[in-house]
Amino acid sequence: MRDHYALRAFRAIAEHGSFTRAAAALDVTASALSQTLQQLENQLGTRLLQRTTRRVGLTEAGLEMLHRITPALNELDQAMDAVRQHGERPRGTLRLTVPYVVSQTIIEPMLGEFMARWPDVQLDIRVDNALSDLIAEGFDAGIRLGERVERDMVAVPIGGAVRAVVVGAPAYFKRFGYPKDPKDLQNHCCIKFRLPSSGAIYRWEFAHRGGPQKGRWYEMAVDGSLTVNDISLALRAAEDGLGIANLLEISARPALDAGRLESVLEAWLPPFDGFYLYYPSRFQVPPKLRVFIDFIREWGTREAAGRHRSAPSAKA
Repeated sequence: MRDHYALRAFRAIAEHGSFTRAAAALDVTASALSQTLQQLENQLGTRLLQRTTRRVGLTEAGLEMLHRITPALNELDQAMDAVRQHGERPRGTLRLTVPYVVSQTIIEPMLGEFMARWPDVQLDIRVDNALSDLIAEGFDAGIRLGERVERDMVAVPIGGAVRAVVVGAPAYFKRFGYPKDPKDLQNHCCIKFRLPSSGAIYRWEFAHRGGPQKGRWYEMAVDGSLTVNDISLALRAAEDGLGIANLLEISARPALDAGRLESVLEAWLPPFDGFYLYYPSRFQVPPKLRVFIDFIREWGTREAAGRHRSAPSAKA
């Protein structure tokens, strides 16, 4: 087991490119990790890593070692994890980071059912639209749109594809008319959204309806007298007739069903990749996270089936 740990430690350092980040992932100190790696190099009689003040890289021997041990470690970790699940009851604090739309449309509706099913799991949820470094900030997992999940994360789809909608109040459209094409938005007051991570104004996205670019997405800048960085505020402003908003359908659905909003430009807004629960490593997933993953996938499947039965209220 000691050799197994040393090899896992080497793999973590190679994957993270940093003793500090690898130590955080393994829940050990950087000095202890450095000592483990040095002992492994001494045992092998060769240097596996090139260390500088700014980065950690692999030597030629290290590259070959990583290539050869990864499949075996994967198999061993999966086997140990599977056995461990049978004997360990899910318990402890599960720290999650989610955006506001996920908190309102996914976490809030499923919270009571999950906590009743797994009373020994405590949830610590941070609601924040900005992207978080799971390892550096001590989170077990996060939920984001697929396009925002880093490639080195394990990503589990929840709920299937989602759609954006362009919405406005009936009174607004009665006064200013319905846009029939995205370019018509130039003649409308649009509620702009400031992205939390970059601070840039979100450019509305549409897909071409036909021709050689059919189905390909393109971006368009819109104009208006109101800019917000909060989805709830954008939704309320649209309901109050202050302009047209671009929102995820799951956020706007209650207002659409109640008739407070109408959806336009439906033909330019096909479904796209939805939300994913993501976490840093597929190996040794703790039981508290495993049961949450299984539960939220089950819940997401039920919700997606319900959404598919709902017909959108649309114009154009």
